[in-house]
Amino acid sequence: MQVTPLRLPEVILVTPPRFGDNRGFFSETYNIDRMRDAGITMPFIQDNQSLSRKKGVVRGLHCQLDPFAQGKLVRVTKGAIWDVAVDARTGSPTYGQWAGAELSAENWSQLWIPPGFLHGFVTLEDDTEVQYKCTALYNKPSERSVRWDDPTLGIDWPIEPGKAILSEKDLEAPAFSAAEGWFGFQG
Repeated sequence: MQVTPLRLPEVILVTPPRFGDNRGFFSETYNIDRMRDAGITMPFIQDNQSLSRKKGVVRGLHCQLDPFAQGKLVRVTKGAIWDVAVDARTGSPTYGQWAGAELSAENWSQLWIPPGFLHGFVTLEDDTEVQYKCTALYNKPSERSVRWDDPTLGIDWPIEPGKAILSEKDLEAPAFSAAEGWFGFQG
C-alpha cells in the first residue's frame, strides 16, 4: 500500500494496490494491519455511500461533535472528487489549515480524515459514487457544518462558487469562526 503525506500530518492519503488481468482487477481496500502501519488505528463502525448525479456537487464542510466525532476513510468507486479536510481542533498548530487530494475510481486513493477535522468534497464528474468508513455512528444532534467556501480558510476548490450545487443545509452553513471550541487539541 502506498502512503502519501499531505500538508496536515494527521490527514493521510493511502492507495491500496490493484491486481489486474484480462478479467478486471482485485483490490484489498481495507486491511486493519496495513492501515495501522499507515497510522490509521481507530476502529470503523459505520459505512456510508453517496451518489452525486452532477459534476459540481459540493458536500461539506461537515463534522460531528464529541462524543460522536467521526474519523472517515473516504474512497471513490465511480467518478472523481476533490476531497478536503480542515483542522478544527482549537489550539492545534494547524488550526484552520486544510489538506486536499483528488480521489477517483481511476487512482484508487483513499483519504483518512481524523476526528476533529471538517470534511467536504466537490464532484469532478457526473454520477460520482463515494464510499467512506466512519469511526462513530451518525448522530444528528451533534452534526455541524461550516461554509465550504469561507475565505478565511482559503481552500483551493476546483470549481467556481456560482457553479457549486449545494444542499439547503450547506447553503446555510456558518463561517469557520463558528467552529471555535468545537474540538480541543491534545498535542
